[in-house]
Order: sequence, then structure tokens, then C-alpha cells
Amino acid sequence: MLLTHTFAEGAEIKLLQPQDTEDLFALIELNRSYLRRWLPAWDVQNTLEDCRTVIKNSLERLAANCGSTLGIWYQGHLAGVIGAGGIDWENRCAVIGYWLGESFQGKGLMTGACRTLVDYLFFELNLHRIEIRCAVGNERSCAVPKRLGFTKEGILRQAQAFDDQYFDLEVYGLLAEDWIRATE
Repeated sequence: MLLTHTFAEGAEIKLLQPQDTEDLFALIELNRSYLRRWLPAWDVQNTLEDCRTVIKNSLERLAANCGSTLGIWYQGHLAGVIGAGGIDWENRCAVIGYWLGESFQGKGLMTGACRTLVDYLFFELNLHRIEIRCAVGNERSCAVPKRLGFTKEGILRQAQAFDDQYFDLEVYGLLAEDWIRATE
């Protein structure tokens, strides 16, 4: 899996390691109310131990060759997280998920990090398809796959549970052949 890659001046993605636990927890704490609106899963990361478990699980997924979680670093600070979860090797596809701290938005970090991960998944891992799923109404998140040439394929109705409610997700897909053609 991609371990470290610089994608812009002062910006890189790198595999989250146990020594990043405190940085991850601090970023979540600082952005908890902001993240809660769109990412209910991060709302349960309430302690350093919870964040340590997230990183440990990511490293286990890496060892099992089925994805991992990378930190997005900007000017030496953890700015957000991106990852390819649950790589389906039989069908050669993966789902990318991401989030960025509120103060780091508007700098092109997520688009650059996502472009780097897509390149890796298609060119190094030889995947056939990548999906990104975003909450309906999360315009900033939905803008990333649109900028990268993903196709909006539809809406997964009531696909994400949070606070005893279900929310819809927009699904964006990209095929390797389309990415290769666009990057030639």
C-alpha cells in the first residue's frame, strides 16, 4: 500500500502510524461538531484509545492487503484522513473515504490527496473501479469526485445510519480506463 507521497508543496499523504494517535485525536476533537454533521462514525472516537484502535485496525487491513488509512499532512500538521477501505480483489474495486479538518479546506488538499490515491489504486494495484460515497447535501465532499472526473451513478437511499435516522448517500464511480484516458 502507498506509505508516503508528496502531492503538493508542503502537502503529503502517509500511512497513519501509532505515533500519530495524539495528532489524530486532537484533529478530531478540534473538528468534532463539524465532522459530526457528515461523518457519524468519527463521533465515536472519544478517547486516545479509540484513535489508537482506528490506527491499529488500519495497519491490520494493510497487512491483510485490503486497504488502509492515510493521514493528509499539510505544513507538518495532520489535516485530515483518506483511505481505501475494503478492497475487493475478486472484482478489483475499492471505496475511497475521506475527511478534512475545517481550517484546512479550500487549499486543494483533498483533491490532491484523492488524485494521488486514485493513481496508486489504478496504476500500482491495478484496480478496475473506484467508488466515492458522500452524504447527500455535503457539497464540499461531493465536489471532489466531480473535479476528478468520477461519474455520479445514483443515490443509495437511507444507506447511512446516525442518531436513529437514515441518510442518503450519493455514489460516484470511476473506471480505470476512464482515468487512464483522462491522464494521457
